[in-house]
Amino acid sequence: MARLAARRLLYAVPLLLVVTFAVFALAAASPFDPVRAYAGTAGLSADRETLDRLAENLGADRPFTARWWEWLTSALSGDLGHSTVFRQPVADVIAERMVWSVLLCAAAFAVAVLLGTLLGVLAARRPGSLTDRAVTSAAYTLSAAPVFWIALLAVWLFALRLGLLPAGGLTDTASEAVRPGEVARHLILPAGVLALSQLPWFALYVRQGVADALAEDPVRGARARGLTERTVLLRHALRSGLLPVLTLIGSRVPELITGALLVETVFSWPGIAAATVSAATSVDFQLLAALTAFATVAVLLGNLLADLLYGLTDPRVSFHDM
Repeated sequence: MARLAARRLLYAVPLLLVVTFAVFALAAASPFDPVRAYAGTAGLSADRETLDRLAENLGADRPFTARWWEWLTSALSGDLGHSTVFRQPVADVIAERMVWSVLLCAAAFAVAVLLGTLLGVLAARRPGSLTDRAVTSAAYTLSAAPVFWIALLAVWLFALRLGLLPAGGLTDTASEAVRPGEVARHLILPAGVLALSQLPWFALYVRQGVADALAEDPVRGARARGLTERTVLLRHALRSGLLPVLTLIGSRVPELITGALLVETVFSWPGIAAATVSAATSVDFQLLAALTAFATVAVLLGNLLADLLYGLTDPRVSFHDM
């Protein structure tokens, strides 16, 4: 296990170098002007000399390779730089918003895994039944629906039409403090929408895995010994059927991050999405690089976690073969 983690760490280093370099290169080639974005409305009437002096102070007149190398060496020492759009250290920008993004993703992922497992097991118990057809049809339909469309539909139905849940934000408009109860109410819609976007894959994988396990000889033998259907399902078929889901966990992390950005934007959730959009439109090199690096690390950790779980739960798999 330790060798696998160390090997993946060695692979991650050059990948992070390439990813962050690409961020600086793409940002430098974008049509947005970081100097005018930093100056705001004052930049509309500023003369060329003032803008050139501001570009020099910001380092925007330097080649992107020099800016990337400076950011990289500072990041290795723990300094992620200063955000030009938020006018504060990049570490503070991320710390203030990361907790809300993690809360949203964790809640949505937990609901998707638990509900997807339940629906998949119900569908796999009797292949071809009405329940099986209903679950698989709903899963395929949801997998084809864009997450932002589901989010807008949820706002229209539950917030505007029925008035049951708030349409967005972290707390109520009149609130002066962040209260857990208000955060929980405001979390229901965005977390539910994000969970729905991930739910189909878990339901379909569990359904297929459990259905295949129920047809295997060990499970048939357990039935022949007179064990109840519930015992056969929970102690034999479910454990074997959930193995493919472990690999799915890591592969869903990139789409979970992408979906979270869209959901946060629709529901005005104060997470990483707003910072990402602002950094992209304002060509905030240092904040863009840090956000991209964190997203890449999250994907790599998700894949590593899936492999470790698979190796620990399946005795047929050896960590040396991964």
